Amino acid sequence: MHLLYLDDSGNANDAGQTFFVLAGVSVFERQGHWLSERLDAIAARFNPADPGSIEFHGSPMLTGARFWRSVPKAERIQAMKDALGVLASSHVSNRAFGVVVRKAAISPRDSVDYAFEQLSSRFDQYLMRLFKAGDTQRGLIIFDKSAREASIQNLAIGFKKNGHSWGVLRNMAEVPVFLDSRNSRLVQLADLIAYSLFQNYERFDPTFLDVIRSRFDSSGGIVHGLHVVDQAGGMAPSPMSAPC
Repeated sequence: MHLLYLDDSGNANDAGQTFFVLAGVSVFERQGHWLSERLDAIAARFNPADPGSIEFHGSPMLTGARFWRSVPKAERIQAMKDALGVLASSHVSNRAFGVVVRKAAISPRDSVDYAFEQLSSRFDQYLMRLFKAGDTQRGLIIFDKSAREASIQNLAIGFKKNGHSWGVLRNMAEVPVFLDSRNSRLVQLADLIAYSLFQNYERFDPTFLDVIRSRFDSSGGIVHGLHVVDQAGGMAPSPMSAPC
């Protein structure tokens, strides 16, 4: 099974923020353990006795909040880059996916709903490409715990039964499931991917995105895994595509 771990960055309802991001990483189930072990090794630099107590979360790491307050900034930044580097150096089958939305560009549509429709359809099309190549594994979307759990699951059911803007979801094993990020290194990795996109578009800081820029799903020279809406009625001028 192919698992798409997702998290968001930015607040869809905060008028002080321009962008909302939903992003994460797709891994084949057997890759998950390897990625988690690599992330645990980075966490062990900060608590060798209990690396599982260390949570990778973009905003606290960069700003030095909570546990990260006592860690020098250079070490925090390096840990973020190293964690993203786990994806960058991993098997080619591990793909990043992301949607970046300038909220005013799609108003009054809900940013979360828009981003989830885009991501679920793009992940489904990725699975369809694999199916045509002989990989018949289905997919499952895994989110960080959210107050919008019920609404996202209802959206997924609707996309599967009634269709979305580009067709019907055909390759999902089940509706999205939700995990506490403290218990999942891959949800934490999804958070860092989303935060890297948010920093790039909201703060004009490509430091973290540059680590994983080449890992967004692509085929035939077209990047399908990254969708950016940066102006009303259109996408940003970047190597992106609409769902196939």
